[in-house]
This record gives sequence, C-alpha cells and structure tokens, in this order.
Amino acid sequence: MTDRLKITTQGEYSCVQVHLQPRASRNEISGVVEQGLKIRLTAPPVDDRANRQLVEFLAEKLDLPRRDVVLLHGQKSRSKTVGFKSIDPDELARRLHNILYN
Repeated sequence: MTDRLKITTQGEYSCVQVHLQPRASRNEISGVVEQGLKIRLTAPPVDDRANRQLVEFLAEKLDLPRRDVVLLHGQKSRSKTVGFKSIDPDELARRLHNILYN
C-alpha cells in the first residue's frame, strides 16, 4: 500500500523499519527507502536524544500515545525497528499512507 513499505508484527506490536538521519534541518518523514521509513530529525545522536525524539515524533504524527510507540531494535544504529502497540498493521499502513501522500 505505502510504496512497498513493509509492516510486520512482533508479538503485540505492528512494526516498521526506520532509517534515521539525525541533525537534520527539520523533523520530517521524507519517504520510503528499502521497505522502511526515511525519517529526518533535528536531534543529535547523543545521549539517546535522537531516539527519544523519534518516539515522540512518530507518536504525534500517528496520533498515538507515546507509551504505545517503542524502539525495539537499533538503539545505537541509524537503522531501527519501531513497534506500535494498540494499532493493527492495516490501520498503521493507512495512517502512514496519509502522512506520506497527503
């Protein structure tokens, strides 16, 4: 649905891969790359700031509580797996499609 964005499930989470670019000029989802979201954030990759900003940014964009967005893998990498609780894969795909293409 979303330009070959791959959404998987891990236990209670709907998951997407994220390719993060820290220290960007603005916060944005800039597209889909390698079946994952390309996200640019202003926070530096220091003291977990970029990871915290990623969780807050995605929660706000997807209209989810922050507690329902979890960084599952890639805490020290630009390639990350983000899990979303309380949203099924189809609804997650719909919301991401609206963000990317509207």
